[in-house]
Amino acid sequence: MGGKAEKGTPKYIANKIKAKGLQKLRWYCQMCQKQCRDENGFKCHTMSESHQRQLLLFADNASKYIDEFSKEFADGYLELLRRQFGTKRVNANNVYQDYISNREHLHMNATQWETLTDFVKWLGREGKCVVDETEKGWFVAYIDRDPAAIAAQEARAKKEKMDKDDQERMLEFIQKQVERGRKEREDEEPKYTEFKRESSQERLTLNLNLKRKTQEKHELAKSALHTIKVKPEASSKKQKSDSRSNALDEIMEMTERQREKANRKDYWLAEGIIVKIITKTLGDKFYKRKAVVERVIDKYGAHVKLTDDNVKLKLDQNHVETVIPSPGRVVRFVNGAYRGLVGTLQHVDTDNFCCQVEVTEGPLKGRLVKNVQYEDISKLA
Repeated sequence: MGGKAEKGTPKYIANKIKAKGLQKLRWYCQMCQKQCRDENGFKCHTMSESHQRQLLLFADNASKYIDEFSKEFADGYLELLRRQFGTKRVNANNVYQDYISNREHLHMNATQWETLTDFVKWLGREGKCVVDETEKGWFVAYIDRDPAAIAAQEARAKKEKMDKDDQERMLEFIQKQVERGRKEREDEEPKYTEFKRESSQERLTLNLNLKRKTQEKHELAKSALHTIKVKPEASSKKQKSDSRSNALDEIMEMTERQREKANRKDYWLAEGIIVKIITKTLGDKFYKRKAVVERVIDKYGAHVKLTDDNVKLKLDQNHVETVIPSPGRVVRFVNGAYRGLVGTLQHVDTDNFCCQVEVTEGPLKGRLVKNVQYEDISKLA
């Protein structure tokens, strides 16, 4: 006996469950927005009169329908990407799987794009997303065009630039103060001249009279005591010089703490440095190999190229570590107070796992930085 299953029967419930879930894409008609459960049902639908009328409408203006379907698909995909992931970098296929999990979604086979790769490339060309290809597939990051978001981003960039300018001006001022203090101390130090005898005919005699020697000692002691009493300005001048030196040291320490607080981040990758691969997830082939950071991605990741082979990889900062070269080589500060500056490695303290580096650029050029941790510097390519 044909017809529909009676309400409440197991067959009726099974049909309802099937109708509620996702069905195969090849049995879906976008023009009629009808999903069929099997090949026979889809064949019957394509032969129906309503489907034929929809095909006639599509034939009259095919490009109009494809453009509308393409716009609806792109809008739905981008809305999901913006709402669920914001501007974070995410796998494009993961977003697509979330998008098609909605039973009422518009199917890609009705749009101008044949594959998800074509669609992702289109997003990149149109400037709607930042896209890049990796070993795990295509990744997308939504570009927020909202005026309020753009204004907030510009305000943050302006604030960071102002903070950086203020810090550089402070560093230049401190450096000038240090140089001035060093110059004043050099001027105050006593200058010694070479002793020259006026007459070569002068004879030296040695007197062993103990009484006279004792008397001379008393006279020297009195003379020294008299000098201390009558010339207190020399001691005062020295104390003044020491206090000035202590003040400069305190200013330098305070500035150092401010720089450390401002530049100590939880990310450290920088372009041009050499790193060592410490993860075994890529296999023993790449373990302990060295690579050059070619491009930093979202602060915590980077595209790297092996130093001894033309192989490029995409790695997270947790998969690599800094490389400490031999003394005399050029390094970059990747974290801490001197982050971003370039210097020359002077000494490596293997017992305490730290280094001494001389800064070779910027307003701090010539500064010898001590006790630099291994993870705060890395060799430059």
